[in-house]
Amino acid sequence: MTKTSKRSIMLIDMQSFYASVEKANFPEYKNKPLVVAGDPERRSGIILAACPLAKKFGVTTAEALWQALKKCPDLVIIRPHMEQYIKVSMQITSILETYSDLVESYSIDELFIDCSGSLHLFGNSITEMAKLIQTRIMSETGVYARAGIGENKVIAKLCCDMIAKKNANGIFYLKKDELDQHIWNNPIRDMWGIGSRMEKHLLKLGIRTIGDLANTPIKRLSKWGVNGQVIWRVANGIDDSPVTPSTHSQQKVIGNGMTLPKDYREAWEVEVVLLDLCSQICRRTREKGLMGSVVSMGLSGADWDNPTGFSRQMKLSDPTNVTVDVFSAIKKLFYAHWDRMPVRRLSVAISNLTSADTYQLTMFDDFEKKRAVDKVMDDIKDRFGEVSILRASSLTSAGQAKDRNSKIGGHYK
Repeated sequence: MTKTSKRSIMLIDMQSFYASVEKANFPEYKNKPLVVAGDPERRSGIILAACPLAKKFGVTTAEALWQALKKCPDLVIIRPHMEQYIKVSMQITSILETYSDLVESYSIDELFIDCSGSLHLFGNSITEMAKLIQTRIMSETGVYARAGIGENKVIAKLCCDMIAKKNANGIFYLKKDELDQHIWNNPIRDMWGIGSRMEKHLLKLGIRTIGDLANTPIKRLSKWGVNGQVIWRVANGIDDSPVTPSTHSQQKVIGNGMTLPKDYREAWEVEVVLLDLCSQICRRTREKGLMGSVVSMGLSGADWDNPTGFSRQMKLSDPTNVTVDVFSAIKKLFYAHWDRMPVRRLSVAISNLTSADTYQLTMFDDFEKKRAVDKVMDDIKDRFGEVSILRASSLTSAGQAKDRNSKIGGHYK
């Protein structure tokens, strides 16, 4: 393919992904309004996904479950099964990889696929190829996929969000010179990348539609720097970025955070959770064969009207992935900046990552012994599970390691 030839790129999007996976697992709910939500037993929590039947009653993602039940008392409510959703997402990725070696995950339910080099192998047109992919995903996973098609990722995304999702067959091919016909008349808030704050700024400039933005001299948007250029390019369907399978593989930081089940007021309670978090990020760092030379932590309270907390980082003398060394640095940050107010959320991260193949030895530290301890714990966890061996502090009333192990992304597996 020459540099001047147009690419053929799809954005494959799964309709109501979590809800679709649940309906595939429970066929008896096929014709019933279904939502995936936080706590079905207590009838509380937030709607994470709503099937099309539920949406017809006005149920929306991110609204409170009790509000959804007022709109549709007969809702089928299922708690999230994150492990299953991840598994199905990986299955869909594998399906797409049989059509092209250029597949890039944009989110758990959206993937870009560059079909430029393989289009001739699957059907007579790009839309025919999209239909083949759509049919196969439905056949193998029970999930309905939509496909926005364009010559670059931006056009494919705009096409999927604004046209394909509303099409009867869930597929649309948008040419760049047809943006004015299909995209530009939409309100500016509908455009990918425009939040409520940016919308307000643009409305003050008289920019009400995507077409208004596309036709605005780029100098008028210079007050927003690079972001102004980005939204102008999106509105005009300009994007040279490739579909890159390794986009998310070059990790720059490894971190973990959690919201505590209640306010922690004692220092020892906070230390217990910090040690659990340090153990997790250091284990992940070792699994990837990396070390880090900068550690950071964040802390916040539960009162949103009177926010408390801090976010700080520290440069280490040498890169490490040893749990006790990282925890020692995190403790210094904690005691140096904690204002003694109640704590509701904690986060820990390690960055400035380098290969763990080479490291500095010192005569005045038991580095090798500490590495050996971590290795033994890693081996036991690899063989028997994450909570098969824990530090004693994790078993106290403040410990959260067991509860965290039963969750993915804050939701139970």
